[in-house]
Amino acid sequence: MNPLVIVGSGLAGYTLAREFRKLDPTTPLVIFTRDDGRAYSKPMLSNALAGRRDPSQIASADAPAVALQLNAVIRTGVSVLSIDRERAMLITDQGEIAFERLVLAQGADPIALSLGGDAASDVMSVNDLADYTRFREALRPGGRVTLLGAGLIGCEFANDLRAAGHPVTVVDPSPLPLGRLLPAGVAQAFLERLTLAGVQWRLGTLAERIDRTAEGALRATLADGQVLEAEVVLSAVGLRPRVALAAEAGLAVSRGIVVDRFLSTADPRVFALGDCAEVDGHLLPYVMPLMQCARALAATLAGRPTAVSYPVMPVAVKTPAAPLVVSPPAPGTQGEWRIAMREDGLEAEFVDAQGVLRGFALLGKPTAQRMGFARRVPALF
Repeated sequence: MNPLVIVGSGLAGYTLAREFRKLDPTTPLVIFTRDDGRAYSKPMLSNALAGRRDPSQIASADAPAVALQLNAVIRTGVSVLSIDRERAMLITDQGEIAFERLVLAQGADPIALSLGGDAASDVMSVNDLADYTRFREALRPGGRVTLLGAGLIGCEFANDLRAAGHPVTVVDPSPLPLGRLLPAGVAQAFLERLTLAGVQWRLGTLAERIDRTAEGALRATLADGQVLEAEVVLSAVGLRPRVALAAEAGLAVSRGIVVDRFLSTADPRVFALGDCAEVDGHLLPYVMPLMQCARALAATLAGRPTAVSYPVMPVAVKTPAAPLVVSPPAPGTQGEWRIAMREDGLEAEFVDAQGVLRGFALLGKPTAQRMGFARRVPALF
């Protein structure tokens, strides 16, 4: 019998493997990864500094230990080159393997900024444990950091760096942080709390070039003429799902690899989940949707076809200086935000024309009410 093959050893790939093994302990399972296959939770990377966790402490197990736990073969350091759908073969730089079913759990790549300057190549990004290890090696006690991007990951890193004693300045072309998730009133209050924690901001502009100074620092020149100097420049401007392998195999891709609620592509032998997958038109690169997909797909692969359900899945932003929980309305939802001051914080409700709560954002002490708010919002599907 040909194996179930998973491409990717991140949170999506390993979670699926664990859920599958709960239901099917014997079907051959092979996992391919281009890194070293250590098991760790990627969301931990943006708040490990303040928690005083070294990179070596973030991983819970190495590849041989995970292989033993999963009764699986884990092939590390492998580049997957193509999918031969006609022969049901996965082509890698280390040979071919026939599959019974194939799951793409490849994640996403950091968006690369177009920057000028002689040190543009020294801009760092953190997308996996190896990246994070290099980032930590570049940091010096109290070293300054210029952080490009005021989205969710950028804000989490800013909070973590500041809590660990690093001066940090966040640069973003938007006028407020988390502009895609929050109404302006909440975003402004969130900014003010992180400012009180020591985070500095250069908003409404962007970096144009990065140069190395004679003293060895990195100089970021912004579009408005401002200049920032730091020991490290970290880019956190977003991720782009890895879709090339699927596209080259003739599978549909849009913002991600297009799959239905069974996580299946148009080829019934090929599935996708995690940051690379667009599920029934939705691209939700968060942990809770990933877990929902992993459990549903595991059941399907074990012989019990199960469509994934997306209940309300609030996102807890890891910024202790500004506790925040947000459940944004689905794209295209018509309605309005209503913001109310509460004890030590804000409550924001997104309400449609019929008065139905479709999303919410809680800042500060009101985050304790997240479950009550979540129960009032209809499930996505």
